[in-house]
Amino acid sequence: MAKDRTAYVCSNCGQESAKWIGKCPSCGQWNTFKEIRIQASAPSSVAASRGFNEAPGSGFSRNRPVRLCDIPTSEEPRIDMHDGELNRVLGGGLVRGSIVLLGGEPGIGKSTLTLQTLLNMPDMRILYVSGEESAHQLRMRAGRLMAGKEAGGSTGDNLTVLCETSLDTIFDNIRDLSPELVVIDSIQTIASDSVESSPGSITQVRECASALLHYAKSSGTPVLLIGHINKEGTLAGPKILEHIVDTVIQFEGDQHYMYRILRSIKNRFGSTSELGIYEMRHDGLRQVSNPSELLLNQTHEGLSGVAISSTIEGARPFLVETQALVSTAAYGTPQRAATGFDQKRLNMLLAVLEKRVGFKIMQKDVFINIAGGLRATDLAIDLSVIAAVMSSNIDIPVEDGWCMAGEVGLSGEVRTVTRIEQRIAEAEKLGFTDMIVPKYNMQGLPRDKFSIRLHPVRKVEEALKALFG
Repeated sequence: MAKDRTAYVCSNCGQESAKWIGKCPSCGQWNTFKEIRIQASAPSSVAASRGFNEAPGSGFSRNRPVRLCDIPTSEEPRIDMHDGELNRVLGGGLVRGSIVLLGGEPGIGKSTLTLQTLLNMPDMRILYVSGEESAHQLRMRAGRLMAGKEAGGSTGDNLTVLCETSLDTIFDNIRDLSPELVVIDSIQTIASDSVESSPGSITQVRECASALLHYAKSSGTPVLLIGHINKEGTLAGPKILEHIVDTVIQFEGDQHYMYRILRSIKNRFGSTSELGIYEMRHDGLRQVSNPSELLLNQTHEGLSGVAISSTIEGARPFLVETQALVSTAAYGTPQRAATGFDQKRLNMLLAVLEKRVGFKIMQKDVFINIAGGLRATDLAIDLSVIAAVMSSNIDIPVEDGWCMAGEVGLSGEVRTVTRIEQRIAEAEKLGFTDMIVPKYNMQGLPRDKFSIRLHPVRKVEEALKALFG
């Protein structure tokens, strides 16, 4: 008979070791190894013991090798979530048999987004397992969400609520109800009786997720897990939790702003660069189909240190506002601070501005902010960062109606960006009259297609000359 064994798992990356070590050889973090007890009978057998063994319609038995050419190539239809933003982030909808992890800070709206989406799916049998809230609390939230809808909408007849934290009891109810979608809120509150540790520990989170993965793959029923975020801004629990699931999406935003961003971190069935934007209202979350109008809702005529950039996240182009403040350093060492932008890249752009353009700003404080709390990852925003810094440094505003897109290299050249036609079309749609673009992007670009005036530049100096003369 197999015996239980003790192992040590890194809480940061999931690396497993037979003995405790101070520094993780995989991620390099110190004092992250935690002792766990691994039982001979894995908790995933909890799902198997409930009869979740064969995937329906698989065509062949489990644990049998199959030639690649014999595997069906027809793409299985996805489940429509009746939410355009969520469908985009998931890659077109929810895949049957997949397991999705939704993470976010406390109070950001994870449960509201999930419950609002489930209420819009009246044709599916859904089991909502809550380990944090009572059934009365969920009913009150659902009533508030349904109050903002038109008469005749969803009444929640398809949604079954189970307030339970025992994994064994959850599987018993799954066997009785046979749901088409299972939601666990949250995975940190679920515990298995076969694991001797408290809920939320590394062992419980890891093994409960493995059991739910076994159920999802064997039954073909998708499972949605809701996870907590720790103080470092990452998903709580072992890193291996993110390796177990098929998709990791993060719900983020600033409590001081009214909109929230749904971002894909890992997706085995779609792109990880897609972005979904919602606006938080008293009756729930509203989808934002045109984020440019939301991010550019104020006029800055006559104000220096503001530049507009045409950026792309996933398949969606939109315009964002870059703000900069340059001031005399109050202390010996100048400060560098960036909100929504990579600070190391900001230091690089400031070095390019001093070395290649000749402006002495290394002894000045520089602060960068992407307006609205958005976190920009597109390199095409480099040109607007430099323009905003220069505008604040010389205290001359960028003319109204100008926007730009371009990556800045170390030699001061403006490099090409992808999908330039979509960026130009978005700027033209919002009424911009002039746009600075990389010169090499003009090759093969039909100029008569756009009415906006294009200013091709090859170096940073040419862009600054076009803006400030």
